[in-house]
Amino acid sequence: MTLNILIVDDSEIVRRVITKTLKIAEIPVETLFQAENGKEALDIIANNWIDIVFTDINMPIMGGVELIEKMASDGLMKSIPVIVVSTEGSEARMDQLTKKGVSAYLRKPVTPESLRDVVNDIIGGVDDE
Repeated sequence: MTLNILIVDDSEIVRRVITKTLKIAEIPVETLFQAENGKEALDIIANNWIDIVFTDINMPIMGGVELIEKMASDGLMKSIPVIVVSTEGSEARMDQLTKKGVSAYLRKPVTPESLRDVVNDIIGGVDDE
């Protein structure tokens, strides 16, 4: 199984790091989409099959929390797993996001091992090919 993954972060460097981390973690990616903010992400999701969304919280135009809320209120989008990748990691923030439907939370910097574990938990054994 290969995955269509969307990385949402206003930093091009962070998007590149996550892309590289996905490769190192040997996550089978078919198509990798990138967006600089939640608004761009919603456009991509509306027009493409996405298996997993990795998103930052703090971004201009539309942040990660608003993206998560809009996805949760949409019949088709709410089934897409969302993994928050952020430097912000307070328990209260993680609880708030989990209640909004976030599947997992990764602290920056992300390790290949933690990324692989989270994807395997959500998708179920992507490395069992």
